[in-house]
Amino acid sequence: MSDAAQASFSIEKIYLKDASLESPLAPNVFLQAEAPQLEIQVGQQAQQFADTLYEVTITVTATARVGEKTQFLVEVAQAGIFAIQGVPEAELDALLGIGCPTVLYPYAREAISDLVTRAGFPPVVLAPMSFEALYLQRQQQAQAAAVGAGRDDTAGRIELAS
Repeated sequence: MSDAAQASFSIEKIYLKDASLESPLAPNVFLQAEAPQLEIQVGQQAQQFADTLYEVTITVTATARVGEKTQFLVEVAQAGIFAIQGVPEAELDALLGIGCPTVLYPYAREAISDLVTRAGFPPVVLAPMSFEALYLQRQQQAQAAAVGAGRDDTAGRIELAS
């Protein structure tokens, strides 16, 4: 049998690791008629914590501003425990950087929308994301950094504006 036949992947647990919401201008913020600009940041990290167990966490931060004033800031760290074994090292990085975040993102989207709605604001419905594109972007940035003075192994953060 080939190594691919012995590879296994399973979701052991999905959980909300951290969540916070700030509305520094409440209650006056609810009297403003101007629509805010929404800025979205997405970060992710993965770590092995047992023989075949990996924790993957995506952090989604949504900040709504009118001019320089912040209406709200909400941040959710959605995590999962994944059992992975028999996956070649070259494919493991992609699985942790694409597959696992793709599983977690819908839960983070729901948590963001729920927190914002509970705070009294209109719901924030985040658009679907391509973690494959983000992974490829991080790979290109890492290659460019490796060509430069040194290698950058920090977890990537991507900023999106809407």
